[in-house]
Amino acid sequence: MVGEGVAPVAGQDVRGTLPEGLGDAIRGTAEEIAALLRGVADTGVPVPGSHWSVGAAAAHLAQANELMADIAAGHERSHGDGTPQSLAAANERALAAFGERAAEPLAAMIEAQAVAFLKAVDQHAVDGTVVTPLGPMSQAVLGSYLLAHMLGHGYDLARALDRPHMIDRARVELTLPFLITAMPRVADAAATAGLTARYTIRLWGGARFGVTFTNGAVAVSPQPPSHPDCTILTEPVAFLLMALGRCDPWSAIARGRVLAWGRKPWLAPRFPTLFTAP
Repeated sequence: MVGEGVAPVAGQDVRGTLPEGLGDAIRGTAEEIAALLRGVADTGVPVPGSHWSVGAAAAHLAQANELMADIAAGHERSHGDGTPQSLAAANERALAAFGERAAEPLAAMIEAQAVAFLKAVDQHAVDGTVVTPLGPMSQAVLGSYLLAHMLGHGYDLARALDRPHMIDRARVELTLPFLITAMPRVADAAATAGLTARYTIRLWGGARFGVTFTNGAVAVSPQPPSHPDCTILTEPVAFLLMALGRCDPWSAIARGRVLAWGRKPWLAPRFPTLFTAP
């Protein structure tokens, strides 16, 4: 659990490189996604809210896990130019060149490449940054990226197969280093144009951070601003689903998963719309 910061920092999973709990979360999430897939006869089932089938989403996860493992091992891999639009196009090109859509082999690949990532971090510890599809990151933030990516698509697969998803509060908090790093890179220039506002984002019983817009420019800080215009308190699972574009903010508000207060509480529903989900 996170206290006042944005991610666990005490303890270590892999030779001091990953925050406590992150390695276990990566391994466990991959195993749970693989368990969802095993035994699925028809991977042509559509994923709700997506043009992908279960097979295509699983194939994308297998490819993405392999990409992250290669990056962690120090290999240069190009995959778009860092914008959400280019990442989507790169994903489609990669899927078109990869024919596997059967559940069993994809489940095995997803698990194996998650383990390969952890081994790469263990064997190729990097003091500085590695180059990722969303810009330079430390290996720890890359691990947080991998977890967030698996949770998002794992949620999609669970919905498509009518099974419970694997997102919980502890895993959400472990994704925060990636989300905080990525937010300025995926801000929607048209949506943020001219905006000046200070937000405090808080998860129920856990982490908090600050997001400040100054005439459209965005800055994210582990510490909230001293005088926020709007404080948003969010149930952790709802927060991640909104951040990944899987949940409508108005729906979350209607279900009591989001509360807001401050001088400008009406800024709360706008917040998720200021970013394009990676």
